[in-house]
Amino acid sequence: MAERAAAARPAAVPEDVRAGAGLEVVRPGPLTTVQDLGRRGVAHLGVPRAGALDEPALRAANRLVGNPDGAAALETTLGGVALRALAPVLVAVTGAPAPVTVDGRPAGWGTAVRVPAGAVVEVGAATHGVRGYLAVAGGLAVPPVLGSRSADLLSGLGPAPLAAG
Repeated sequence: MAERAAAARPAAVPEDVRAGAGLEVVRPGPLTTVQDLGRRGVAHLGVPRAGALDEPALRAANRLVGNPDGAAALETTLGGVALRALAPVLVAVTGAPAPVTVDGRPAGWGTAVRVPAGAVVEVGAATHGVRGYLAVAGGLAVPPVLGSRSADLLSGLGPAPLAAG
C-alpha cells in the first residue's frame, strides 16, 4: 500500500516551515476532530480510550511530516476539511483516499505537501472509506486532558469538533 511505503520515508521539514504557525478553519467538514493515539490506562476512572479510529493512518501522516507517531492530527469523517495556512506549513493527508488541493491545484495524498502562507489546503470527500487524517509538521497545539489531546464526543473530554474560523 502506498501509505505504508510513504510512511517509511519521514519528511525533512523545510526551513521556512514554522511549527505552531497556525491554521484557520475555512470549512470544518461534517465531523473533523483532533485525535492522537488516545487515553490509555484511565478506564478504571470510567474514561474511554478514544483516539484515532485508524491508528496506522495517523502514524503514517505524522511520519510524513516529521512528527512523533502519536502526535495529534485532524481526523476527518467522509467530507474532508479546508484550512488556510497563516504561515508556510507542511501537511500530509492519509487514511481514506480523498482529493487534496492547495489553492485549487491538485496536491498529493499520502505524501508531504508544502502549503504557502495564505494558501488553502482542502481535503475533499473520501472516495473510499470514512476516516482521513491531516497531520501538520510540529503537531497541533491542543492541551492534553488525562494524557491525550483526542476529542471524545461521548464523554466531552478534549477539544470540540472543528468549526469555521
